[in-house]
Parts: sequence; C-alpha cells; structure tokens
Amino acid sequence: MNGMIILNKPVDKTSHDMVYFMRRLTGIKKIGHTGTLDPKALGVLPMCIGNATKAADMLTNSDKGYIAKFLLGTTTDTEDIWGRVLTKTDVNVDKESIISAINSFVGEYDQIPPMYSAIKKDGKKLYELAREGKTVQREPRRVNIHSIEILGIGDEIEIKVICSKGTYIRTLCADIGKKLGTGACMTSLLRIKTGPFSIENSYTCDELTRLKENGDLEKALIGVDEMFSDYEALYLTPNQTRSVKNGVIMTYHKPDGLYRVYDENRKFICIAKVQEEKIKVYKSFWT
Repeated sequence: MNGMIILNKPVDKTSHDMVYFMRRLTGIKKIGHTGTLDPKALGVLPMCIGNATKAADMLTNSDKGYIAKFLLGTTTDTEDIWGRVLTKTDVNVDKESIISAINSFVGEYDQIPPMYSAIKKDGKKLYELAREGKTVQREPRRVNIHSIEILGIGDEIEIKVICSKGTYIRTLCADIGKKLGTGACMTSLLRIKTGPFSIENSYTCDELTRLKENGDLEKALIGVDEMFSDYEALYLTPNQTRSVKNGVIMTYHKPDGLYRVYDENRKFICIAKVQEEKIKVYKSFWT
C-alpha cells in the first residue's frame, strides 16, 4: 500500500499515537505524518504510507488552515486554556477594537514561538525546558497570515485562519490579546486544511476501522501524485522514462519549476525540476 490517508485526528491523542494506530490498522511500518498537531487539537493530519513518506517534508511545508477559539483576559504558560494561569484581567474592549486587532495580523509578522513547542534549543526541545521550569530566549520566526475570517465574537472569539507553515495559532491568539492589552489564551483548535487536503477528505479512526473490517481500506487511499495536484503534469516516452530513472539530465522545453512526471503508461514516477530547459529528478517515487 502506497499513498496517503487523510486522518481526522481526535482530541487527546498525539500525532505519534496516530502513526501507531495507522501501523496497526494497515500492518505497514513505513508510515509518517505531515505536520504535528498538539494533543488537544483535532482535525486534518495527512498520513503518508509506504513510498509516500518520501513526500512528507514537501507537504509539511505547505500552507495550513485552522478554526480556533480564544478567550480574552486570561494568559497561561502554554498560551492555551490547558496551561497554568499566569494572569487574569478584566476585559473592557469594544467589538471594533477586537476586529481591528485581529485584522492587523493579516500579512507577514515575526512570531516568537511558545516555550511549550517542539522547537529545539541547544539540542533540547523547548517544551522539555519549560517542564523543567526554564524559559529561554527564542528567535522570532517570520510567518505569513494569509487571511483571518472572524466567525464570532462573544464570550469566546472564533476565527478561521489560513497561514504559512510553522505558524503557532495559540501564539497568534496570545499576540492578539497582547495587542488589546487584555491577554488571551486559545480554547480550541481544529485544523481544516493542509496543502490541497481539507477536512472534507478526512476519515475518523472509527471510519477507517470500519473500512478495514469490510476490506475497503484502500477506498480511503489517495495517490501520492494528488499531493502535487497544483503542479503541471508531464508524460514521458519510454526512452525518456529510462533516461529519467537512470539520472540522465535531459533537455525539456518547459518553464522553470517543479512538475509531476508520469511514464508512458501514465504511472506517476517522480517530481522533477526543470531549470534552464533541463529536467532532472527532484524526488522519485518509482520504488
């Protein structure tokens, strides 16, 4: 079995828990996920199976979509409701100020990663240091908030965010609260999109278990090439296929960029890069 299954991760399960679940379900050891979700978060977690694991890093780098809720007036050490409360403040801000603060984060900004994150500092993960009661200097990272849609303003504020890889939504919520002078912490997080895959494409653990019991698990399988549906497809002749597989750099009259490449039987074999009308393999999938 080679391809992807889009899992709808349940709450209170780690991304690694989902890898173990998929290994038990499929009987395949070569499985990985693309883009960690915190245990309290739920939603889209693409699982790469077999040779699709080669593409995991490319999907990890893709844009993400989330629906999040946050609470003004409370800050915690984890920047979400499940952490240790640091401050509580009365909230006296009007709706227009909230809308203005939220919209001000659309575009690029330098985000300081939270201490409770898997980023490494001097070889140790930040959350490990945080659990030891330590706080260390973190370098800000440039992230891109492509859009924020405000879904509701009440006791909690609900937003839909489309953003670049590496964006921490709980930090975005905390930063909005900081801008308003009230502080804030995230109360829920649902990932609705990773690259071309949305929550509508996803399966719960129970749904996958039922498919397996009925012998229909492959119905949930997505071909590796669908990960790259935004790339133009190239179809090779038998001679060209042999050359590509042998590492020969051929002349190919196409604009510079990455392409999905298929052999003479229309079988997906690789992602190739065209540069100055020369084509070479960028990532192979024929084995």
